[in-house]
Amino acid sequence: MDTFAQLSLINTNASLEADSTRERPACFKGKETDLPITEAMMPNGQTIKLLKTMVTSACERNCYYCPFRAGRDLRRATFTPDELAKTYMQLYYAKAVDGIFLSSGIIGGGVRIQDQIIATAELLRRKYTYRGYLHAKIMPGAEKDQVLRLMELASRVSLNLEAPNSERLKNLAPHKTFMEELVRRLMWVDEIRKNRSPFKAWNGRWPSSATQFVVGAVGESDMELISTSEKMFQRANLRRVYYSRFNPQIDTPLENHPAENPWRQHRLYQSSFLMRDYGFSMEELPFDQQGNLPLHTDPKLVWAQDHLSEEPVEINRADRQNLLRVPGIGLTGAERILQARRIAILSELNQLKTLGINAKRAAPFILLNGRRPEFQLGLI
Repeated sequence: MDTFAQLSLINTNASLEADSTRERPACFKGKETDLPITEAMMPNGQTIKLLKTMVTSACERNCYYCPFRAGRDLRRATFTPDELAKTYMQLYYAKAVDGIFLSSGIIGGGVRIQDQIIATAELLRRKYTYRGYLHAKIMPGAEKDQVLRLMELASRVSLNLEAPNSERLKNLAPHKTFMEELVRRLMWVDEIRKNRSPFKAWNGRWPSSATQFVVGAVGESDMELISTSEKMFQRANLRRVYYSRFNPQIDTPLENHPAENPWRQHRLYQSSFLMRDYGFSMEELPFDQQGNLPLHTDPKLVWAQDHLSEEPVEINRADRQNLLRVPGIGLTGAERILQARRIAILSELNQLKTLGINAKRAAPFILLNGRRPEFQLGLI
Protein backbone atom coordinates (compact mmCIF):
# COMPACT_ATOMS: atom_id res chain seq x y z
CA MET A 1 0.00 0.00 0.00
CA ASP A 2 1.50 3.39 -1.00
CA THR A 3 1.63 6.40 1.31
CA PHE A 4 -1.43 8.10 -0.21
CA ALA A 5 -3.50 4.96 0.35
CA GLN A 6 -2.29 4.84 3.97
CA LEU A 7 -3.21 8.50 4.49
CA SER A 8 -6.69 7.74 3.18
CA LEU A 9 -6.92 4.72 5.48
CA ILE A 10 -6.22 6.90 8.52
CA ASN A 11 -8.91 9.36 7.46
CA THR A 12 -11.44 6.58 6.81
CA ASN A 13 -10.92 5.13 10.28
CA ALA A 14 -11.07 8.46 12.14
CA SER A 15 -14.15 10.62 12.69
CA LEU A 16 -13.16 12.51 15.85
CA GLU A 17 -13.40 16.05 14.51
CA ALA A 18 -16.94 17.30 13.99
CA ASP A 19 -15.75 20.10 11.71
CA SER A 20 -13.23 18.13 9.63
CA THR A 21 -13.60 18.18 5.86
CA ARG A 22 -12.40 15.47 3.57
CA GLU A 23 -11.22 16.46 0.16
CA ARG A 24 -9.26 15.02 -2.71
CA PRO A 25 -6.80 17.47 -4.29
CA ALA A 26 -7.26 17.48 -8.06
CA CYS A 27 -3.54 16.90 -8.60
CA PHE A 28 -3.77 13.58 -6.75
CA LYS A 29 -6.83 12.06 -8.41
CA GLY A 30 -6.12 8.44 -9.13
CA LYS A 31 -4.03 8.08 -5.95
CA GLU A 32 -6.62 7.61 -3.20
CA THR A 33 -9.74 9.36 -2.02
CA ASP A 34 -10.43 11.10 1.25
CA LEU A 35 -7.03 12.43 2.22
CA PRO A 36 -7.04 13.71 5.83
CA ILE A 37 -7.10 17.42 5.00
CA THR A 38 -9.07 19.79 7.20
CA GLU A 39 -9.71 23.53 7.35
CA ALA A 40 -7.96 25.04 10.37
CA MET A 41 -8.25 28.55 11.80
CA MET A 42 -4.98 30.29 12.64
CA PRO A 43 -4.56 32.81 15.52
CA ASN A 44 -4.67 35.70 13.01
CA GLY A 45 -8.01 34.52 11.66
CA GLN A 46 -6.54 33.07 8.47
CA THR A 47 -7.85 29.68 7.36
CA ILE A 48 -5.36 27.10 6.14
CA LYS A 49 -5.62 23.58 4.72
CA LEU A 50 -4.00 21.26 7.22
CA LEU A 51 -2.86 17.69 6.62
CA LYS A 52 -3.79 15.87 9.85
CA THR A 53 -1.88 12.62 9.94
CA MET A 54 -0.21 10.07 12.19
CA VAL A 55 3.16 8.34 12.26
CA THR A 56 1.16 5.19 12.98
CA SER A 57 -2.50 4.42 13.63
CA ALA A 58 -1.48 1.31 15.60
CA CYS A 59 -1.76 1.83 19.35
CA GLU A 60 -1.13 -0.12 22.54
CA ARG A 61 -3.41 2.08 24.64
CA ASN A 62 -7.11 1.30 25.03
CA CYS A 63 -8.73 4.72 25.36
CA TYR A 64 -12.45 3.99 25.46
CA TYR A 65 -13.52 6.63 22.92
CA CYS A 66 -10.73 6.33 20.34
CA PRO A 67 -11.16 4.72 16.89
CA PHE A 68 -7.50 3.62 16.99
CA ARG A 69 -7.63 1.97 20.42
CA ALA A 70 -5.82 -1.32 21.02
CA GLY A 71 -7.84 -4.40 20.20
CA ARG A 72 -10.11 -2.74 17.65
CA ASP A 73 -10.33 -4.75 14.45
CA LEU A 74 -9.22 -2.40 11.68
CA ARG A 75 -6.43 -1.98 9.17
CA ARG A 76 -3.59 0.14 10.51
CA ALA A 77 -1.22 2.49 8.69
CA THR A 78 2.40 3.21 9.57
CA PHE A 79 4.89 5.60 7.96
CA THR A 80 8.62 6.01 8.21
CA PRO A 81 9.66 9.62 8.89
CA ASP A 82 11.03 9.88 5.34
CA GLU A 83 7.79 8.60 3.78
CA LEU A 84 5.69 11.03 5.76
CA ALA A 85 7.92 14.05 5.12
CA LYS A 86 8.25 13.30 1.40
CA THR A 87 4.51 12.77 0.93
CA TYR A 88 3.65 15.95 2.79
CA MET A 89 6.05 18.00 0.65
CA GLN A 90 4.46 16.59 -2.52
CA LEU A 91 1.09 17.82 -1.29
CA TYR A 92 2.59 21.15 -0.21
CA TYR A 93 4.33 21.81 -3.55
CA ALA A 94 1.07 20.97 -5.32
CA LYS A 95 -0.69 23.61 -3.16
CA ALA A 96 -3.07 20.99 -1.82
CA VAL A 97 -2.12 21.84 1.79
CA ASP A 98 -0.68 24.79 3.73
CA GLY A 99 0.43 23.06 6.95
CA ILE A 100 0.78 19.76 8.76
CA PHE A 101 -0.46 18.33 12.05
CA LEU A 102 1.72 15.43 13.24
CA SER A 103 0.30 12.97 15.74
CA SER A 104 0.51 9.23 16.36
CA GLY A 105 -0.76 6.19 18.12
CA ILE A 106 1.61 4.71 20.69
CA ILE A 107 3.50 1.48 19.97
CA GLY A 108 6.59 0.62 21.99
CA GLY A 109 6.06 3.52 24.38
CA GLY A 110 5.72 7.26 24.09
CA VAL A 111 9.49 7.86 23.94
CA ARG A 112 9.93 5.70 20.83
CA ILE A 113 7.03 7.32 18.98
CA GLN A 114 8.13 10.79 20.01
CA ASP A 115 11.47 10.11 18.32
CA GLN A 116 9.58 9.27 15.11
CA ILE A 117 7.61 12.53 15.23
CA ILE A 118 10.81 14.49 15.87
CA ALA A 119 12.60 12.72 13.02
CA THR A 120 9.75 13.63 10.63
CA ALA A 121 9.84 17.26 11.74
CA GLU A 122 13.63 17.38 11.37
CA LEU A 123 13.40 16.09 7.79
CA LEU A 124 10.81 18.71 6.94
CA ARG A 125 12.84 21.57 8.41
CA ARG A 126 16.35 20.44 7.39
CA LYS A 127 16.18 18.22 4.29
CA TYR A 128 13.22 19.96 2.67
CA THR A 129 13.84 23.43 4.22
CA TYR A 130 10.13 23.67 4.99
CA ARG A 131 9.27 27.02 6.62
CA GLY A 132 5.52 26.61 6.97
CA TYR A 133 3.13 25.69 9.76
CA LEU A 134 3.92 22.50 11.71
CA HIS A 135 1.79 21.45 14.68
CA ALA A 136 3.32 18.47 16.50
CA LYS A 137 1.97 16.28 19.29
CA ILE A 138 3.82 15.62 22.53
CA MET A 139 3.37 11.96 23.39
CA PRO A 140 2.38 10.79 26.88
CA GLY A 141 5.60 9.69 28.56
CA ALA A 142 7.90 11.76 26.33
CA GLU A 143 11.20 12.85 27.90
CA LYS A 144 11.99 16.48 28.63
CA ASP A 145 14.82 16.64 26.08
CA GLN A 146 12.39 15.37 23.45
CA VAL A 147 9.92 18.11 24.34
CA LEU A 148 12.71 20.67 23.96
CA ARG A 149 13.75 19.34 20.56
CA LEU A 150 10.16 19.25 19.33
CA MET A 151 9.73 22.87 20.40
CA GLU A 152 12.77 23.82 18.33
CA LEU A 153 11.05 22.42 15.22
CA ALA A 154 7.34 23.14 15.61
CA SER A 155 5.05 26.12 15.13
CA ARG A 156 2.75 24.74 17.81
CA VAL A 157 2.96 21.80 20.22
CA SER A 158 0.09 20.15 22.03
CA LEU A 159 -0.79 17.29 24.33
CA ASN A 160 -4.37 16.23 24.90
CA LEU A 161 -5.51 16.13 28.52
CA GLU A 162 -8.73 14.50 27.25
CA ALA A 163 -10.46 14.77 30.64
CA PRO A 164 -10.53 17.57 33.25
CA ASN A 165 -9.06 15.53 36.11
CA SER A 166 -7.61 12.15 37.03
CA GLU A 167 -10.93 10.61 38.12
CA ARG A 168 -12.62 11.41 34.82
CA LEU A 169 -9.58 10.23 32.88
CA LYS A 170 -9.80 6.78 34.49
CA ASN A 171 -13.18 6.32 32.82
CA LEU A 172 -11.97 7.61 29.45
CA ALA A 173 -8.35 6.52 29.06
CA PRO A 174 -7.53 4.14 31.92
CA HIS A 175 -3.88 3.57 30.99
CA LYS A 176 -2.96 7.24 31.10
CA THR A 177 -2.00 9.19 34.22
CA PHE A 178 -3.32 12.73 34.36
CA MET A 179 -0.59 14.57 36.24
CA GLU A 180 2.48 12.43 35.51
CA GLU A 181 2.07 11.72 31.78
CA LEU A 182 0.01 14.69 30.65
CA VAL A 183 -0.04 17.85 32.79
CA ARG A 184 3.66 17.64 33.66
CA ARG A 185 4.69 17.76 30.02
CA LEU A 186 2.58 20.81 29.30
CA MET A 187 4.27 22.46 32.27
CA TRP A 188 7.65 21.55 30.80
CA VAL A 189 6.74 23.48 27.66
CA ASP A 190 6.12 26.63 29.66
CA GLU A 191 9.24 26.06 31.77
CA ILE A 192 11.36 25.81 28.61
CA ARG A 193 9.83 28.96 27.19
CA LYS A 194 10.61 30.86 30.38
CA ASN A 195 14.11 29.56 31.07
CA ARG A 196 15.75 28.83 27.72
CA SER A 197 16.64 31.02 24.79
CA PRO A 198 14.86 30.13 21.53
CA PHE A 199 17.93 30.83 19.40
CA LYS A 200 17.98 27.19 18.21
CA ALA A 201 14.30 27.23 17.26
CA TRP A 202 13.63 27.05 13.51
CA ASN A 203 12.29 30.62 13.41
CA GLY A 204 13.91 32.05 16.55
CA ARG A 205 10.68 31.83 18.56
CA TRP A 206 9.20 29.22 20.87
CA PRO A 207 5.97 27.63 19.63
CA SER A 208 2.59 28.17 21.21
CA SER A 209 0.98 25.28 23.11
CA ALA A 210 -2.50 23.81 23.31
CA THR A 211 -4.55 20.96 24.71
CA GLN A 212 -7.87 19.25 23.96
CA PHE A 213 -10.72 17.71 25.95
CA VAL A 214 -13.23 15.07 24.89
CA VAL A 215 -16.62 16.50 25.85
CA GLY A 216 -19.58 14.44 26.99
CA ALA A 217 -18.15 10.94 27.24
CA VAL A 218 -17.77 10.40 31.00
CA GLY A 219 -20.25 12.72 32.71
CA GLU A 220 -17.91 15.66 33.32
CA SER A 221 -19.54 19.06 33.89
CA ASP A 222 -18.78 22.26 32.03
CA MET A 223 -17.49 23.71 35.29
CA GLU A 224 -14.92 20.91 35.54
CA LEU A 225 -13.74 21.51 31.98
CA ILE A 226 -13.61 25.30 32.27
CA SER A 227 -11.93 25.18 35.69
CA THR A 228 -9.14 22.97 34.35
CA SER A 229 -8.88 25.15 31.24
CA GLU A 230 -8.46 28.26 33.39
CA LYS A 231 -5.73 26.60 35.45
CA MET A 232 -3.86 25.54 32.31
CA PHE A 233 -4.15 29.02 30.78
CA GLN A 234 -2.66 30.47 33.96
CA ARG A 235 -0.08 27.83 34.90
CA ALA A 236 1.05 26.53 31.50
CA ASN A 237 0.34 29.64 29.38
CA LEU A 238 -1.61 27.68 26.81
CA ARG A 239 -2.59 29.56 23.70
CA ARG A 240 -5.67 27.46 23.00
CA VAL A 241 -7.91 24.82 24.55
CA TYR A 242 -9.89 22.68 22.12
CA TYR A 243 -13.17 21.00 23.00
CA SER A 244 -14.06 17.96 20.89
CA ARG A 245 -17.61 16.76 21.38
CA PHE A 246 -17.89 13.02 21.88
CA ASN A 247 -19.03 10.93 18.90
CA PRO A 248 -19.41 7.19 19.51
CA GLN A 249 -17.16 4.84 17.56
CA ILE A 250 -18.19 1.32 16.58
CA ASP A 251 -16.37 -1.46 18.43
CA THR A 252 -15.33 0.67 21.40
CA PRO A 253 -16.58 0.48 25.01
CA LEU A 254 -18.53 3.72 24.53
CA GLU A 255 -20.15 2.82 21.21
CA ASN A 256 -23.66 2.96 22.74
CA HIS A 257 -23.06 6.25 24.56
CA PRO A 258 -24.98 9.11 22.88
CA ALA A 259 -23.14 11.76 20.89
CA GLU A 260 -22.76 15.11 22.64
CA ASN A 261 -24.86 18.13 21.65
CA PRO A 262 -22.74 20.38 19.35
CA TRP A 263 -24.11 23.45 21.13
CA ARG A 264 -22.35 22.33 24.29
CA GLN A 265 -19.03 22.34 22.47
CA HIS A 266 -19.82 25.82 21.12
CA ARG A 267 -20.65 27.25 24.56
CA LEU A 268 -17.43 25.83 25.99
CA TYR A 269 -15.43 27.58 23.28
CA GLN A 270 -17.23 30.85 23.95
CA SER A 271 -16.53 30.59 27.67
CA SER A 272 -12.89 29.70 27.06
CA PHE A 273 -12.43 32.78 24.88
CA LEU A 274 -14.14 34.97 27.49
CA MET A 275 -11.54 33.91 30.04
CA ARG A 276 -8.55 33.98 27.71
CA ASP A 277 -9.24 37.22 25.82
CA TYR A 278 -12.02 39.16 27.54
CA GLY A 279 -10.99 39.20 31.20
CA PHE A 280 -13.85 37.06 32.54
CA SER A 281 -13.34 34.78 35.54
CA MET A 282 -14.90 31.44 36.42
CA GLU A 283 -17.19 33.12 38.94
CA GLU A 284 -18.73 35.29 36.22
CA LEU A 285 -19.79 32.44 33.95
CA PRO A 286 -23.47 31.39 34.14
CA PHE A 287 -23.20 27.80 35.39
CA ASP A 288 -26.39 26.11 36.57
CA GLN A 289 -26.69 24.00 39.74
CA GLN A 290 -25.23 20.99 37.91
CA GLY A 291 -22.21 23.04 36.81
CA ASN A 292 -23.25 23.33 33.16
CA LEU A 293 -23.58 26.29 30.82
CA PRO A 294 -26.91 27.20 29.19
CA LEU A 295 -27.28 25.81 25.69
CA HIS A 296 -29.90 28.32 24.52
CA THR A 297 -27.71 31.42 24.53
CA ASP A 298 -24.10 32.46 24.82
CA PRO A 299 -22.54 33.11 28.24
CA LYS A 300 -21.51 36.70 27.49
CA LEU A 301 -25.09 37.66 26.72
CA VAL A 302 -26.36 35.98 29.90
CA TRP A 303 -23.80 37.92 31.95
CA ALA A 304 -24.75 41.22 30.26
CA GLN A 305 -28.47 40.66 30.86
CA ASP A 306 -27.74 40.20 34.56
CA HIS A 307 -25.23 43.05 34.97
CA LEU A 308 -25.62 45.65 32.23
CA SER A 309 -29.34 45.91 31.60
CA GLU A 310 -29.74 48.38 34.47
CA GLU A 311 -26.17 49.74 34.39
CA PRO A 312 -25.29 50.16 30.72
CA VAL A 313 -21.78 50.95 29.52
CA GLU A 314 -21.06 54.47 28.26
CA ILE A 315 -19.31 53.88 24.95
CA ASN A 316 -17.53 57.25 25.01
CA ARG A 317 -15.92 56.76 28.41
CA ALA A 318 -15.52 53.03 29.05
CA ASP A 319 -12.07 51.51 29.05
CA ARG A 320 -11.16 48.54 26.87
CA GLN A 321 -12.01 45.95 29.54
CA ASN A 322 -15.53 47.30 30.04
CA LEU A 323 -16.14 47.66 26.31
CA LEU A 324 -15.31 43.97 25.92
CA ARG A 325 -18.08 43.13 28.38
CA VAL A 326 -20.71 44.35 25.92
CA PRO A 327 -22.29 41.75 23.61
CA GLY A 328 -21.55 42.59 20.00
CA ILE A 329 -18.19 44.19 20.79
CA GLY A 330 -15.17 41.99 20.17
CA LEU A 331 -11.44 42.54 20.40
CA THR A 332 -11.18 44.42 17.10
CA GLY A 333 -14.36 46.39 17.74
CA ALA A 334 -13.15 47.61 21.12
CA GLU A 335 -9.93 48.92 19.57
CA ARG A 336 -11.85 50.68 16.82
CA ILE A 337 -14.11 52.38 19.35
CA LEU A 338 -11.12 53.62 21.35
CA GLN A 339 -9.60 55.09 18.19
CA ALA A 340 -12.83 56.57 16.80
CA ARG A 341 -13.80 58.45 19.94
CA ARG A 342 -10.50 60.33 19.92
CA ILE A 343 -11.81 62.03 16.79
CA ALA A 344 -15.53 62.43 17.51
CA ILE A 345 -18.22 61.67 20.07
CA LEU A 346 -20.10 58.48 19.28
CA SER A 347 -23.81 59.23 19.55
CA GLU A 348 -25.55 56.96 17.01
CA LEU A 349 -25.76 53.24 16.41
CA ASN A 350 -24.88 53.77 12.76
CA GLN A 351 -21.45 54.98 13.88
CA LEU A 352 -20.94 51.69 15.70
CA LYS A 353 -22.10 49.73 12.67
CA THR A 354 -19.53 51.58 10.57
CA LEU A 355 -16.88 50.36 13.02
CA GLY A 356 -17.96 46.76 12.50
CA ILE A 357 -19.88 46.50 15.80
CA ASN A 358 -23.01 44.36 16.01
CA ALA A 359 -25.12 47.35 17.03
CA LYS A 360 -28.35 45.40 17.43
CA ARG A 361 -26.70 43.08 19.93
CA ALA A 362 -24.97 45.88 21.82
CA ALA A 363 -27.86 48.38 21.96
CA PRO A 364 -29.65 47.13 25.12
CA PHE A 365 -26.43 47.38 27.16
CA ILE A 366 -24.88 50.73 26.19
CA LEU A 367 -25.18 54.49 26.44
CA LEU A 368 -24.19 56.76 23.56
CA ASN A 369 -23.25 60.21 24.84
CA GLY A 370 -25.32 59.67 27.98
CA ARG A 371 -28.40 58.28 26.26
CA ARG A 372 -29.76 54.84 25.62
CA PRO A 373 -29.82 54.35 21.85
CA GLU A 374 -33.12 54.25 20.04
CA PHE A 375 -33.32 51.50 17.47
CA GLN A 376 -35.80 49.50 15.46
CA LEU A 377 -35.07 45.80 15.33
CA GLY A 378 -35.77 45.66 11.63
CA LEU A 379 -33.30 48.40 10.79
CA ILE A 380 -30.26 47.37 12.89
